[in-house]
Amino acid sequence: MWWKAILLWFVLMLLAIMNGTVRIKLIIPYTGLTAGLAISTVMLCALILLATWLSIRWMGPATAAQAWSIGLLWLAMTFAFEFGAGHFLFKKPWSELLVDYDVTQGRIWVLVPIVTAMAPWWMARVRGLVG
Repeated sequence: MWWKAILLWFVLMLLAIMNGTVRIKLIIPYTGLTAGLAISTVMLCALILLATWLSIRWMGPATAAQAWSIGLLWLAMTFAFEFGAGHFLFKKPWSELLVDYDVTQGRIWVLVPIVTAMAPWWMARVRGLVG
């Protein structure tokens, strides 16, 4: 189960990169920054849910606890990549990395890690794999 969950996380990262490209090239030029970021956030959440829905049987969590553990693993990997690579590899300051989490500025990116963590349990429940 774990190698499948890790493999799917890499698929989710590819979807996130494609989503970011679409956001920069197609959405923001037509909607502006704030609306473009919101649209992109909702799109990525939908992609995460769809990919999880399609693959949850293949990943095979047998219990709600296993499904939650996949989600928490994905969350840890996501934060490690976003903040670890963002700060140490791409040299972005912490303030720049945290700006997308500032809901007082109209940023709703915080939905992405929430959906990432919940998706395996939620989709396993929707698909009738766990109670």
